[in-house]
Amino acid sequence: MLETLVAKGFDVRTRNHASAILSVDFPEETAELVAALADFQIETTELISGGGGEAVFTQRLRHRLYDLGWPKHTFRVSTSVDGVQRVGIGHEVDHVMRADAGTLALEIEWNNKDPFYDRDLESFQRLHVQSAVSVGIIVTRGASMQSAFVRRIGDLLHRAGVASEEDLAAYGVTERTAAQRRSVARMMEDGASFVEAFTQTFVASKYGQSTTHWRKLEERLERGVGNPCPLLLIGLPESCLVG
Repeated sequence: MLETLVAKGFDVRTRNHASAILSVDFPEETAELVAALADFQIETTELISGGGGEAVFTQRLRHRLYDLGWPKHTFRVSTSVDGVQRVGIGHEVDHVMRADAGTLALEIEWNNKDPFYDRDLESFQRLHVQSAVSVGIIVTRGASMQSAFVRRIGDLLHRAGVASEEDLAAYGVTERTAAQRRSVARMMEDGASFVEAFTQTFVASKYGQSTTHWRKLEERLERGVGNPCPLLLIGLPESCLVG
């Protein structure tokens, strides 16, 4: 089943026998998740649209998972001595699928600071030790998508004839810091077009190397963060970008 995502360019990594567990104990749930991700699309304009809160395309994916029976859930773990509670902690997980064979926990990390990976993986680890979670899953930006942002956003703005800060208003980009404007001005003084300067500055500030993307997740994997919990890690590819 996961081969479907690999064929579409998704980054896919498994750890601690997660692939075998998913194929044997959760075949239907895994197939539904794969289908939802394989159909997932992001309009390039949505990458630069303004506004606070969660991205609209992340909300679309969440609603798709909710409809498939993956609601948000907070696991509550407590320790007691002689009936007296000593330790209590809650682990809020974006999406949880409960099946006869066990429980799948899934986090979507689209554009947070990369230490959120440590939080997610360590949460999966603790819940697995308590037999509360069978497999932990993280969906994030893949390597090909991360490397394509400057080119795809630049092509979009170039075709639209964007040539100034004022032109960006059509895409909901209305608040730019003084530092960002200075960066664009310096690059233009060095010969870059407005689109080139804006795109590089925008991507570096919004989707920079310290945010959640595939390479940062692999770093945690190489350090063994989350072990021994079975893990499925999925990176969204450039092919998800449309328009």
